[in-house]
Amino acid sequence: MDEFIALPDLASRAFGGGVVYANDEFFAAADHLVLPTAPVFAPRTFDHKGQVYDGWETRRRRQPGSDVAIVRLGAPGVIRGVDVDTAFFTGNFPPYASIDGLAVEGYPAPAELVEAEWIPLVAKSPLEGDSRNLFAVTDERRFTHVRLTIHPDGGVARLRVHGTPVPDPALLPSEFDVAAIAYGATVTDCSNTFYGHPEKMLMPGLALHMGDGWETSRRRDDGYDWVEIRLAAPAQLSFVDLDTTHFKGNAPGFATLIGKSDKSNWAEILPKVALTPDTPHRFRVESPTVTHVRLDIFPDGGMARLRLHGRPTPGFLDDNFRRCH
Repeated sequence: MDEFIALPDLASRAFGGGVVYANDEFFAAADHLVLPTAPVFAPRTFDHKGQVYDGWETRRRRQPGSDVAIVRLGAPGVIRGVDVDTAFFTGNFPPYASIDGLAVEGYPAPAELVEAEWIPLVAKSPLEGDSRNLFAVTDERRFTHVRLTIHPDGGVARLRVHGTPVPDPALLPSEFDVAAIAYGATVTDCSNTFYGHPEKMLMPGLALHMGDGWETSRRRDDGYDWVEIRLAAPAQLSFVDLDTTHFKGNAPGFATLIGKSDKSNWAEILPKVALTPDTPHRFRVESPTVTHVRLDIFPDGGMARLRLHGRPTPGFLDDNFRRCH
C-alpha cells in the first residue's frame, strides 16, 4: 500500500510547490507543510504564541467546523498517495483529515480556489499523532492543487503528495531537460546509493551542499558505479551537464553516458571524459532518439546534478497529457 512513498513529492517546495491558502495559522504557518526537509523539534522553545512547531498548527476551535490548507503542486501530475505527517504533534494533532484534488489552468486567486468544485481523493480518515499517516489514491487524473482539511483543528508537520509528474506540453519549450524529475524522468536502476540517492541529481536548481546529490560508497575493486534513468520523453539529446559541485575530495575521476530506445541496444552518447572536482562540466552531443540513459562514473564518487537537454519526440507529451484528463 505504501509503495507510493518512493515516488516524487509533487507538493514539495523543491519543485516550486506552495501553500496558497489557509483559513487559520495561529500557532504555526502552513508554509511548513511543503518544506522538503524533515520536520524538527526543540522542546521548551517558546515564542509569544507558545511552543514553536515546524509545521502547520491552528488554534483550538470553540465552534463547529474544520481547518483547511490549499497547496499548489510544484509538479502537477497523477497522485498515487499522500503522507499526512504529524511528527512531534502529540496532544495537539488532528484526530481526522481528508484530502481533495483540483485541476485548473493558470494561476487562480485563493478566493477562486476556495469556491472551486474539488474532487475527493481521501475520505475523512483517522490520524495518529507523531506519525506518518499514509493514504493511497486511486484517481488516475492529473491534478494541480490539493486541499488538506483537518477535523476539527490541530497541527500537521508535513504534507507529502507522492505521484508521477505530468507536465503541460503547452508550457514547455521545444527543447528542455528531459532528465528532470519535475517533467517525469525517473531512476530505474542504480549500482550504489550509500550516501545519496541518484534522484537528487535530477531535482531542480543547483545543489545546496554535498548531501544534495548522488554519492556512492568507496570502491575497493576494479568496478565502477552507474545509474540508469528513463527520460521524461523519447528525445534526441543535444547537451549534457555533469555537475560535481560540492564534491571536492570525492568527485568521480571519469564518466561516460550511453543511451538506448525501447527498440535499440545501448549506444555511446558521451565518450569517457575526465571530471574535475566541484565543477559543472558541459558538453554538446548528438544522439539518436533515446528513451533511457545510463551514466557510468569511474570508479565511484558523487555527482550533484545531471542535466540532459533534448528535443522530445513530437506528440509523446501531448498524448500523455490527454490520457490524464
